[in-house]
Amino acid sequence: MEAKIQILSIVVSALLLVGVLELVRRRAFLERYALLWLFSSIVLLALAVWNDALSTLSNAIGVATPSNALFLIAFGFVLVLLLHFSLAVSKMSDQIKVLAQRLALLDEHVREQERGAAAERDRSDAEAFIRD
Repeated sequence: MEAKIQILSIVVSALLLVGVLELVRRRAFLERYALLWLFSSIVLLALAVWNDALSTLSNAIGVATPSNALFLIAFGFVLVLLLHFSLAVSKMSDQIKVLAQRLALLDEHVREQERGAAAERDRSDAEAFIRD
């Protein structure tokens, strides 16, 4: 890999790793997402630094230049992360639907209790009025 491209790859990968570590430090990530991002950024940084491994990997997968192999690997990580996030969003969507249904049932139950309590108050007020 050309020296300029390798330096740029190292800098970008290092910035990604520092950014992920900062987000983890601020607790902006859930643990499972932090682990995915940390793993991805460490692998990209290692491949950017270790040119021989990247060259071997690019030859193994049939990519002409190691820099293209690095971008292909990064794209693969992005696809895996997108798949993981799509699954998480789908699961959360189902959970939100169930929670909304439960909330509606609880709201209806509370309204029935309030109507019953109001009717009971009206009845006791009427009885008190009749006695007076």
